Amino acid sequence: MERETRTVMNESIPTFQLGDKIIERKIRYDSEIVEYSCRLLQAQNQNVVLFHLIQDSFTMIANQTKLTIPTGSYTIACYWKDRPYNLYIWRDNNGHHLGCYFNIVKNTYITDKKVSFEDLIIDILVLPNGEYFILDEDELPEPLEQYENGFVLKALNSLTESIDILLPQMILEAENTYKHEGFLPWLNKKNIKE
Repeated sequence: MERETRTVMNESIPTFQLGDKIIERKIRYDSEIVEYSCRLLQAQNQNVVLFHLIQDSFTMIANQTKLTIPTGSYTIACYWKDRPYNLYIWRDNNGHHLGCYFNIVKNTYITDKKVSFEDLIIDILVLPNGEYFILDEDELPEPLEQYENGFVLKALNSLTESIDILLPQMILEAENTYKHEGFLPWLNKKNIKE
């Protein structure tokens, strides 16, 4: 089935449907490409929200703090064309909030088949209590102030200055818009790729 598109001021906008399979393509700073199979939750002209089922447990460590995202949990992933970050909101398989994760990014592209972005190494891990940690500064190829001509530092500063107001609003909006019960059909499948 061929997908319809509509044209607005010479820009073709793909038509999306709830539950469409979409690939998240992360282009790492070293040019390695990592892809994840997701499902569409919402799409607008400048942003998209995806669902991703966690297939393999992983743990993040910041200072002395560990956050484990277990197999069977899921991500509500928010992407914007016009923001220097994306956001992952993690819930366990019972719908309980586990934490959040901001990727500092550039060049976010959204099509009806894929969301692609360039990862700029620096991330922010946010625990359920609101405490947050800046990650991976030690992986930068140059000092943060110079990295990407200061773009990452500016994005990071802007985000950390507003995180206490911005993030609770985003989590609440996700809780109200994306109810856990609506994900049960996807959570009960053995494999989201089906």
